[in-house]
Amino acid sequence: MADERALRRLDVGCGRRKQPGAVGLDRVALPGVDVVHDLDLFPYPFPDSAFDEIYARHVIEHVASVPDFLAELHRIAAPGARLYIATPHYSSLGSWSDPTHRWHFSAYSFEYFAGGHPGSYYAGGGFRLLAVEITFLRLWRRLGWAWLVNAVNRHPRWRIFRKAWEEYLSFVIRARDIHATLEVVKPNAMAASDLQAQGESV
Repeated sequence: MADERALRRLDVGCGRRKQPGAVGLDRVALPGVDVVHDLDLFPYPFPDSAFDEIYARHVIEHVASVPDFLAELHRIAAPGARLYIATPHYSSLGSWSDPTHRWHFSAYSFEYFAGGHPGSYYAGGGFRLLAVEITFLRLWRRLGWAWLVNAVNRHPRWRIFRKAWEEYLSFVIRARDIHATLEVVKPNAMAASDLQAQGESV
């Protein structure tokens, strides 16, 4: 088991570019990797509710089972923890050119893991989806497509623009990556920040 005193921020599949201040978890013993473990083998060597922040950058497209992977991250995340996921958008050449990619994601894929979605894998609400940012190549950014497609994060009623782009234009106006931010929801559990505040007030 990893040293529990250091468990606050986790970088899953960190490779050589570990998030500063994080515990690095990867299947290969690269420089900066603190814990070597196969990401498709559960459980991970961490206790329940160990982390306040979890980063999974360009790893979710490689795992054997997306629901199982997110369920394990949910287990080791503290109530109210933030999960930051980056993965190629399905319209990106990078999503398809890497033969080790098993899954391809849309702007709406992570809604299935947020409570309240009709097809949610977590009927009780395992995650709350806070934001989904789509990145584009410089040409499309200059023409305003990034602003338009991501306007839904500022104005929920503008969801129609993202939907129309993805359904009709995404293989012409190609995206690069999806950056999703989720909050971990654990029923009958107090968020880590609330627990800390409560402890300081005693």
